[in-house]
Amino acid sequence: MNTTSELTAQEKYQLLRDISFKIKDTLDLNVILNHLLDVLKSIIDYDAAGIFVLSDKVEHPDYHFPNQKIAGIAKRGYGDHPVESDEMLSKGKGIIGHVIKSKENIILEDVRLDSRYIVGRNNTLSEIAIPIIRNEKAIGALDVESDKLAAFNPHHLEILEFFADAAAISLEKAILHHQILEKKKLEEQMRMAKDVQSGLLPSQSPKIKGYDIAGICIPTFDIGGDYYDFIFLDEENLAIVIADVSGDGIPAALIMASFRALLRNQLKSSADPAEIMNVLNRQIPEVSRKRDFITAFYGKLYLNDNSFAFANCGHNPPLLLKQDGRIIFLETGGPSLNILKDAKFKSDRVIVESGDQIIFYTDGVTEIFGTDSKEFGLERLTMVLKESGNNSANEIINSVVESTKKFSGSGLYRDDFTLVVLKRK
Repeated sequence: MNTTSELTAQEKYQLLRDISFKIKDTLDLNVILNHLLDVLKSIIDYDAAGIFVLSDKVEHPDYHFPNQKIAGIAKRGYGDHPVESDEMLSKGKGIIGHVIKSKENIILEDVRLDSRYIVGRNNTLSEIAIPIIRNEKAIGALDVESDKLAAFNPHHLEILEFFADAAAISLEKAILHHQILEKKKLEEQMRMAKDVQSGLLPSQSPKIKGYDIAGICIPTFDIGGDYYDFIFLDEENLAIVIADVSGDGIPAALIMASFRALLRNQLKSSADPAEIMNVLNRQIPEVSRKRDFITAFYGKLYLNDNSFAFANCGHNPPLLLKQDGRIIFLETGGPSLNILKDAKFKSDRVIVESGDQIIFYTDGVTEIFGTDSKEFGLERLTMVLKESGNNSANEIINSVVESTKKFSGSGLYRDDFTLVVLKRK
């Protein structure tokens, strides 16, 4: 190919064809860039050539070198120099560093006459470098060197532009491919996490003579920080818990899983709700950050006398809807867990009479906003509960879900939505 005059249309076509043929069947960036240097060698007679990139601009673990300002990801003819002794690689200096910083092409007929030049190889006398552009920013440079003086001229720039563009496209393709793989890996991990978290929630409601119980948890994301549980302590006692971790997503889900494990372990050694919360408040800091907190409500239903003992740790007070229309808020307890190190929690007890209901919920149920920016709130929740009070626990939950979605005009929740209904028949 003619390298001393401007490329003809036929030569441009042939060059593009050769490049495309070399790189079309692989996503391996190392293979692609070395193919580019091979093709370039057949067109321009060089003694050294390399494709260099700013290390922090390549979002790919195989080509990211935190201890280097510039990384040579494909090189020919250069010796192996320790990074710390190479100011171009370690500090971004030299001709390559200047080209990346300025986005300017450079042709040096005699490198010894340019103060910007840093010796990379002892035999180099002339050099040509061109920036590699991605998203209108220079992320690297294509560098070609010769042991002869004035080996390169402006016509070589046109040839190198093809290769710089091909290098940019290859980098983009490799990065996107890596991101797609990482996204798929993350999605798979999220599916696994969702399955694990789903396994931490009750698979079915407990069947208890004289009671109807149901619960639902709808996370905003695939996994969330809300939690509810039904735990048979023995044949005569059922524990009911609902909790909400500050924040959302994976961090909240991890803390919630730890909270569940700590709670279930504590149930083996203590019967009093307040004492259980006192112990958990001391243990939670070991599995959470200082800024995290958990609102939790723990109750124990005594089936022998239909009493319900509880401790509320900063959680939305469950509603005890009495058969005669009265509403009792189950508030006794203390602050949220992991707020006050020396907090002392209290417990209380109520009687669940025939026809009574206890509604447990997280703030994702009431803090739902309509198109007019008004909140669904406790008053609307209470209204829905009273209107559907003669229905089953599952039907009551469905009524609340439908009402909140209709109110917000959306099928999605901005916060984790958890609701539990306990009815004494």
